[in-house]
Amino acid sequence: QVQLVESGGGLVQAGDSLRLSCAVSGRAFSRYFMGWFRQAPGKEREFVAAISRSATSTYYTDSVKGRFTISRDNANNTVFLQMNSLKPEDTAVYYCGADTTIYYSGHYDSAREYDYWGQGTQVTVAS
Repeated sequence: QVQLVESGGGLVQAGDSLRLSCAVSGRAFSRYFMGWFRQAPGKEREFVAAISRSATSTYYTDSVKGRFTISRDNANNTVFLQMNSLKPEDTAVYYCGADTTIYYSGHYDSAREYDYWGQGTQVTVAS
């Protein structure tokens, strides 16, 4: 029973930056493992980044390493995705997901591990 709302998407030029935000409802946000996924037209939803409850561990897909940074503000129930040096291939709908279970599965890069999802925010990078 958790609601997630993404924001911050838009149309930018290659090389520009965007910061996505995901606001999460409830009083147990600090207990959730959080992830960002994206889905381009005609493709499966793919893993982008994930962050542990205490933010001591972060994970990234190879294509965004060195360009994207995931972070969280547990006091304000928000997770962020800072995206720098954007490329046209980053164009997709970006989704925020929450894993509310108390155990660690080790499959942070699988969309099936997340219990709740936002409705997504569109990121379009023009060349």
